[in-house]
Amino acid sequence: MKIGAQLYTVRGSTQTLEGFAEALKKVADIGYKTVQVSGTCAFPADWLKERLKENGLECAVTHTPPERLLGEPEKVAEEHRIFGCRYAGLGWNAFKLSEGDTPEEFIKKFRPAAKALKENGVTFMYHNHDQEFQKVGGRRIIELLMEAFPEDEMGFIVDTFWVQAAGGDPAEWIRTFSGRSPCIHLKDYSYGRKFAAIGEGNMNFDAIFRAAEESGVEYMLVEQDDCYGEDPFDCLKRSYEYLRSKGFE
Repeated sequence: MKIGAQLYTVRGSTQTLEGFAEALKKVADIGYKTVQVSGTCAFPADWLKERLKENGLECAVTHTPPERLLGEPEKVAEEHRIFGCRYAGLGWNAFKLSEGDTPEEFIKKFRPAAKALKENGVTFMYHNHDQEFQKVGGRRIIELLMEAFPEDEMGFIVDTFWVQAAGGDPAEWIRTFSGRSPCIHLKDYSYGRKFAAIGEGNMNFDAIFRAAEESGVEYMLVEQDDCYGEDPFDCLKRSYEYLRSKGFE
C-alpha cells in the first residue's frame, strides 16, 4: 500500500496555479510520492501532468465537481488519462432526505455518469461522510449505494473519521468494501470530535492498517479537514512521519 496526501488539507494554498504548483513541491519535499487532487483551482490536464512529473508524484484519485461528472464524464475521463489517474471521485453529497435528496435520486443521476466513466477507462469513486449512515427503510444509505452500482462502475473512498463520527467501526467498513475501496482517507479522530494529524488522535490505526491490507487497498491518503490554525503542511509532515514509523511509504 502506498501513502499519499489529500490536497484538500492544503486547499488554502491551491487556489491559483502558482500556489498549486508550490503546494505540490512542498508535499513532495515532505516525502509523499502520491497525492489526491481535491479542493484546488481549475487546471489544464497537461499542466498537472507536468507538475506531477517534475515533483516525482502520481495522482491516485481526484474529487471532481459533480456538475462535471454529470455533464461531461467523457471529458473528465480523458483528462484523467492525461495525468495518469484511474479514479475520479465525488467528494460530497448531502442526502437531505426531507428536501428530496434521496438515494433513489442520487442513483438515477449518477448511474449514467459512472457507466460513461467506466466505458472510458476511469472508475467513479464515492467518498463518504457521516450522512450516508442514515437509515432509509431500515437500510443505511451507504448500503443502498453499494447495491445499486455495479462493483466495476463505482468504488468507495472510505473515510475513517466520518465512519467513526457516524458510530461505525472504520476497520470493519473497510472490510465491507473489500475489493471496492482502492483508496481510503486516513483521518484521525480526537477528543471532542476534532480532526488531528495521524497518530495524534484516538483512531485505532493498527486495526485500520490490517483491514486495508486484507481488503486490497492500494492508496492510504492523509487528510485533515481542519488544522485549527496550524500550518497544514506541518500537519501533513507529522502524519507522514507517523506512517513512516509504521513502515509505510
